[in-house]
Amino acid sequence: MDTNQYLEIFLEESEEHIESLNENLLQLEKNPEDSHIIDEIFRSAHTLKGMAATMGFENMTRLTHKMEDVLQEIRSNSIKVTSNLMDVLFKCMDALSSMTGIISESGNDSYDIENLIELLETNNSKEEVAATNIENSKSLDSNNINVYEKDIIEKAASQGYKTYSIEVVIDKNCVMKSARAFIVFNTLDNLGDIVDSTPSVEDIEDEKFDDRFTVHLISKHEKDVIKSKLMSISEIKNINIEELLYSKEIKDNKKFGPTNLGSDDQIKHSKTNKSVRVDIERLDNLMNLVSELIIIKTRLEGIESNEKNPDTISTIEYLERITTNLHDAVMKVRMVPVERVFNRFPRMVRDLSRELNKKITLNMYGQDTEVDRTIIDEIGDPLVHLMRNSIDHGIETPEVRVKKGKPETGVINLKAYHEGNNVIIEVSDDGSGINFEKVKNKAYEKGMLSADEVEELSNEKLIKLLFEPGFSTSDTISDISGRGVGLDVVKNKIESLNGSIEVKTEVDKGTKFIIKLPLTLAIIQALLVMVGNEKYAFPLNSISEIVNKNKNEIHLVQGKEVVMYRGKVIPLIRLHNILDLKSNEDSDNFICVIIKKGDNLAACSVDELIGQQEIVIKPLGKYLSNVKIIAGATILGDGQVALIIDSNNLF
Repeated sequence: MDTNQYLEIFLEESEEHIESLNENLLQLEKNPEDSHIIDEIFRSAHTLKGMAATMGFENMTRLTHKMEDVLQEIRSNSIKVTSNLMDVLFKCMDALSSMTGIISESGNDSYDIENLIELLETNNSKEEVAATNIENSKSLDSNNINVYEKDIIEKAASQGYKTYSIEVVIDKNCVMKSARAFIVFNTLDNLGDIVDSTPSVEDIEDEKFDDRFTVHLISKHEKDVIKSKLMSISEIKNINIEELLYSKEIKDNKKFGPTNLGSDDQIKHSKTNKSVRVDIERLDNLMNLVSELIIIKTRLEGIESNEKNPDTISTIEYLERITTNLHDAVMKVRMVPVERVFNRFPRMVRDLSRELNKKITLNMYGQDTEVDRTIIDEIGDPLVHLMRNSIDHGIETPEVRVKKGKPETGVINLKAYHEGNNVIIEVSDDGSGINFEKVKNKAYEKGMLSADEVEELSNEKLIKLLFEPGFSTSDTISDISGRGVGLDVVKNKIESLNGSIEVKTEVDKGTKFIIKLPLTLAIIQALLVMVGNEKYAFPLNSISEIVNKNKNEIHLVQGKEVVMYRGKVIPLIRLHNILDLKSNEDSDNFICVIIKKGDNLAACSVDELIGQQEIVIKPLGKYLSNVKIIAGATILGDGQVALIIDSNNLF
């Protein structure tokens, strides 16, 4: 069987299971006695093993098989969850993650797992806890159903579930019986909860069976539905389903006590999601088509203004409504929750806090806040830098925190929420705050400023220094920080996404980084202006206000032009000078577009306002990627091209 056609699906599903492993291992570390979490971890490892075996990835199969052995011992109370065992399991998860990366690049899982196998076997060889081993209850009775299983099935029956004994007969000419069995198990997993199988799952995966195996399934579905689903699988010869009914004699066998089936959610742990995987390139293509439709709509609106025919006007208005709804629908398809990025941080905080001997609690809010897929793919690395910065520079050691009168456990908050057409992501800590004296000393040591210039700098200007390339307040170089790479990378990446970042800090109270990003990079509301004889567009979310100014209101401060705006002195940017255009200013009055970047403002002079319009952003291409003040271009309704101003790079 050619498995290459399934490789992409395998990688996607493997990443999902590894992410689930990561989350559940973190929960298990906090709640080592929670059997439901252990079951979820076992299920993820078991599914990964089956998928890897089907695809022929032996190292991944071996590792997950050994993990499964250890997890089974935990489930049966033969071994306890310890910090050393958790470290081993986390290392295994990292190895699985690395293997998926290698498989993606090279198509094989060549990875040294011998040390991990040895560590797992060491943990698995510890003495068993005698009286609590669930395996003792797994002796078969005359009905060929073990007593422990009866207790589970009876509990399920009391909640309206049926139990089936399903015999699956595979065609004798089937080349890979284990692969076919894996598909059967996946199908049944979506229909209910698998209790047991004969032969064992391990033997089925190793193809240690003839042409048939039996599965006990708890489900609310009828026989015909289950049989129909299974018979649709190729190379399945026959399906024999029998519903298991219980007598009082079986009910009296409840002496083996506890069962994990305490709630409906625990019985039915996996539900069929009404979703479909779509390649991001297809969504990008769909977005491009919608973008072209918006351009045509804008052009028709221009024609409408010259038309007096009521039918034409109403038709164009109807087209506008349809186009707007289509755009919204496509945007919703492209939107994904920031949870996809946030999920990596609990593990990172755990590992770094242990490495730095710090106690840290991570709180996450607004994980369901949605943002465009293109932004999600880009925002991960900047957030990693900010989180590492908070852990290393922000949060103090427990001893220092106690001396300051703080709780010894530091707190990092990661929050996301919508604000208008933007998404805000905040990274805050209750650490030591920014040491401005240290920033001044570093700026002087690096020759960035003279001693007099350093002393005259405000705290706001000192914060800006933190985002300069190569600037770091760390005294030592480590794997975590101190290499002079960090906040400048964060700033550049966020501004490349048409976003902004600001910092708020207070000594011994903590620091907060606030990232502001547009919901989408494809279609935006913009203000069209004239500068000289050319049309330009300002993204509307970067504009604070539009004001008229008189030439007499311009002042010089240190040789630079400034104007007063709402009691503040802000710089005046002559856009025609920056763009090397001839200005049409010939009167004492001129128009200023007040642009914002975080808390900073600037007045940008333009010759004429055209109006607000929905525009489609088109990239300039790699040859013009170094033109920093231009974010892209758009095609207007009359076919003309207008360049889009990147206001972040005007300051």
